[in-house]
Amino acid sequence: MRKRKIGHSDLEVSELALGCMSLGTDQNYATQLIDAALDAGINYFDTADLYDKGLNEQFVGNAIKHRRQDLILATKAGNRFETDEEGWEWDPSKKHIKKAVKDSLNRLQTDYIDLYQLHGGTIEDHIDETIEAFEELKQEGVIRYYGISSIRPNVIKEYVIRSSIVSVMMQYSLLDRRPEEWFDLLQSNNISVVARGPLAKGLLTSKPLSAASESIQEKGYLDYSFEELKTLQEQLKTNSTLNRPLSEQAIHYCLAHETVAAVVAGASSIEQIEDNIRAINTESLTREQVDFLKSITKASTYEQHRQ
Repeated sequence: MRKRKIGHSDLEVSELALGCMSLGTDQNYATQLIDAALDAGINYFDTADLYDKGLNEQFVGNAIKHRRQDLILATKAGNRFETDEEGWEWDPSKKHIKKAVKDSLNRLQTDYIDLYQLHGGTIEDHIDETIEAFEELKQEGVIRYYGISSIRPNVIKEYVIRSSIVSVMMQYSLLDRRPEEWFDLLQSNNISVVARGPLAKGLLTSKPLSAASESIQEKGYLDYSFEELKTLQEQLKTNSTLNRPLSEQAIHYCLAHETVAAVVAGASSIEQIEDNIRAINTESLTREQVDFLKSITKASTYEQHRQ
């Protein structure tokens, strides 16, 4: 599988990453999914301490402990929770992050994290304190690099200016092109985008629209009404310029932008992993195909949290 470097780091990651949130709650099956991904050439795995309140990290740790050297491991922090209580609180304080990383290392059964990400962020945070925590963890050797997971423009701009982040994880797909507004800024600072949700909740796969959630059928998806989704899907399936499955179009559209280091796709079955691998191992889109996809989709912008 082709690899790309994340920002100004030396992390060489597969263009397809496994989003671990959908691994489920059965250790044996989760291990099968991770093994299938590794065996197929995926070396980039993304989890978070919040997923199933630490259970997801625990499952990942159990699955990779004998193959740790074969992969790039990313996790996230910033949401403070108790495993035996409902809910969580946003806490990007230095004290919490320093504790959270120790807990994650224990669950992941490793002594370092390749990419440690702030799992959110607001402009009201004490950003310098948060950055200081990540920088100290780098110096201590328990994390190699850090990034943020956010689509808030004001938060992204502050971290670009004030920190040494190597990546920004953002929801990004043909149906959610909001991150494109920030590609030039990120690229000029040698910061990569890690694209989550490239298949837009399955809307950009072979799954029929009739199988979409009740909410999507009633309200549509982001800026698209359900009728617009039907029209667009028909264009994507029948246009002779494209002539390839939706999942291929979707994944390769994200990767057509050099700012994007990898697409993170979740999978709850080995079949889904195999489908995503088949899609990514095909030829990249041509410039003509990318331009056509841009012409029939909406270049939306993120309207909130700009100041």
